[in-house]
Amino acid sequence: MKKSVTALLAVLLLPLSALAATWKGDPAHSRLSFAVTHLGISEITGAFKSFEVLIKADKPDFSDAVFDLSVDVASIDTEVEKRDNHLKSPDFFEVEKFPKMTFRSKSIEAAGKDRYKLSGDLTIHGQTKPVQMELWYRGTTTNQKNTTAGFQLTGTLKRSDFGVGPKFPEPMISDEVKIKADGEFIKQP
Repeated sequence: MKKSVTALLAVLLLPLSALAATWKGDPAHSRLSFAVTHLGISEITGAFKSFEVLIKADKPDFSDAVFDLSVDVASIDTEVEKRDNHLKSPDFFEVEKFPKMTFRSKSIEAAGKDRYKLSGDLTIHGQTKPVQMELWYRGTTTNQKNTTAGFQLTGTLKRSDFGVGPKFPEPMISDEVKIKADGEFIKQP
């Protein structure tokens, strides 16, 4: 009986921070993509192939989640090697000087069922600016190996805010860049 009371007290006094969970992005089931308009008439898409994302959340609906993203900018892939090399050059991302792109969320606000507005600081090309994106929590599932949560993030950025491609005005390349990220995140032990 004494052991049962002690165990019950330990659970009741467990600090809330111990309930926090860390979720790590699953690269095999995640994609970070973008799209711009070229010459005002066609959409050109691409993706970053190498990135890491961590989520920390206390609540099971992720309404208090904090997202941390780090992107290897040299992993850019538009399926055209010549264009990829140009995007890595000083004309655009200048990857030798600025190899990483980062995002750290600062707040998350409910915007409907399983929908949120995610705000944070985005750093591209050495410049940090506040951004807000739409986040859709697609649910959590558990199988024999893992507990996995799914999210989709969408939004629009202005490349001019970050000094990317200033020699290439609209309509050559749109200033607005559409962002779409789909990801699965595995709960860490």
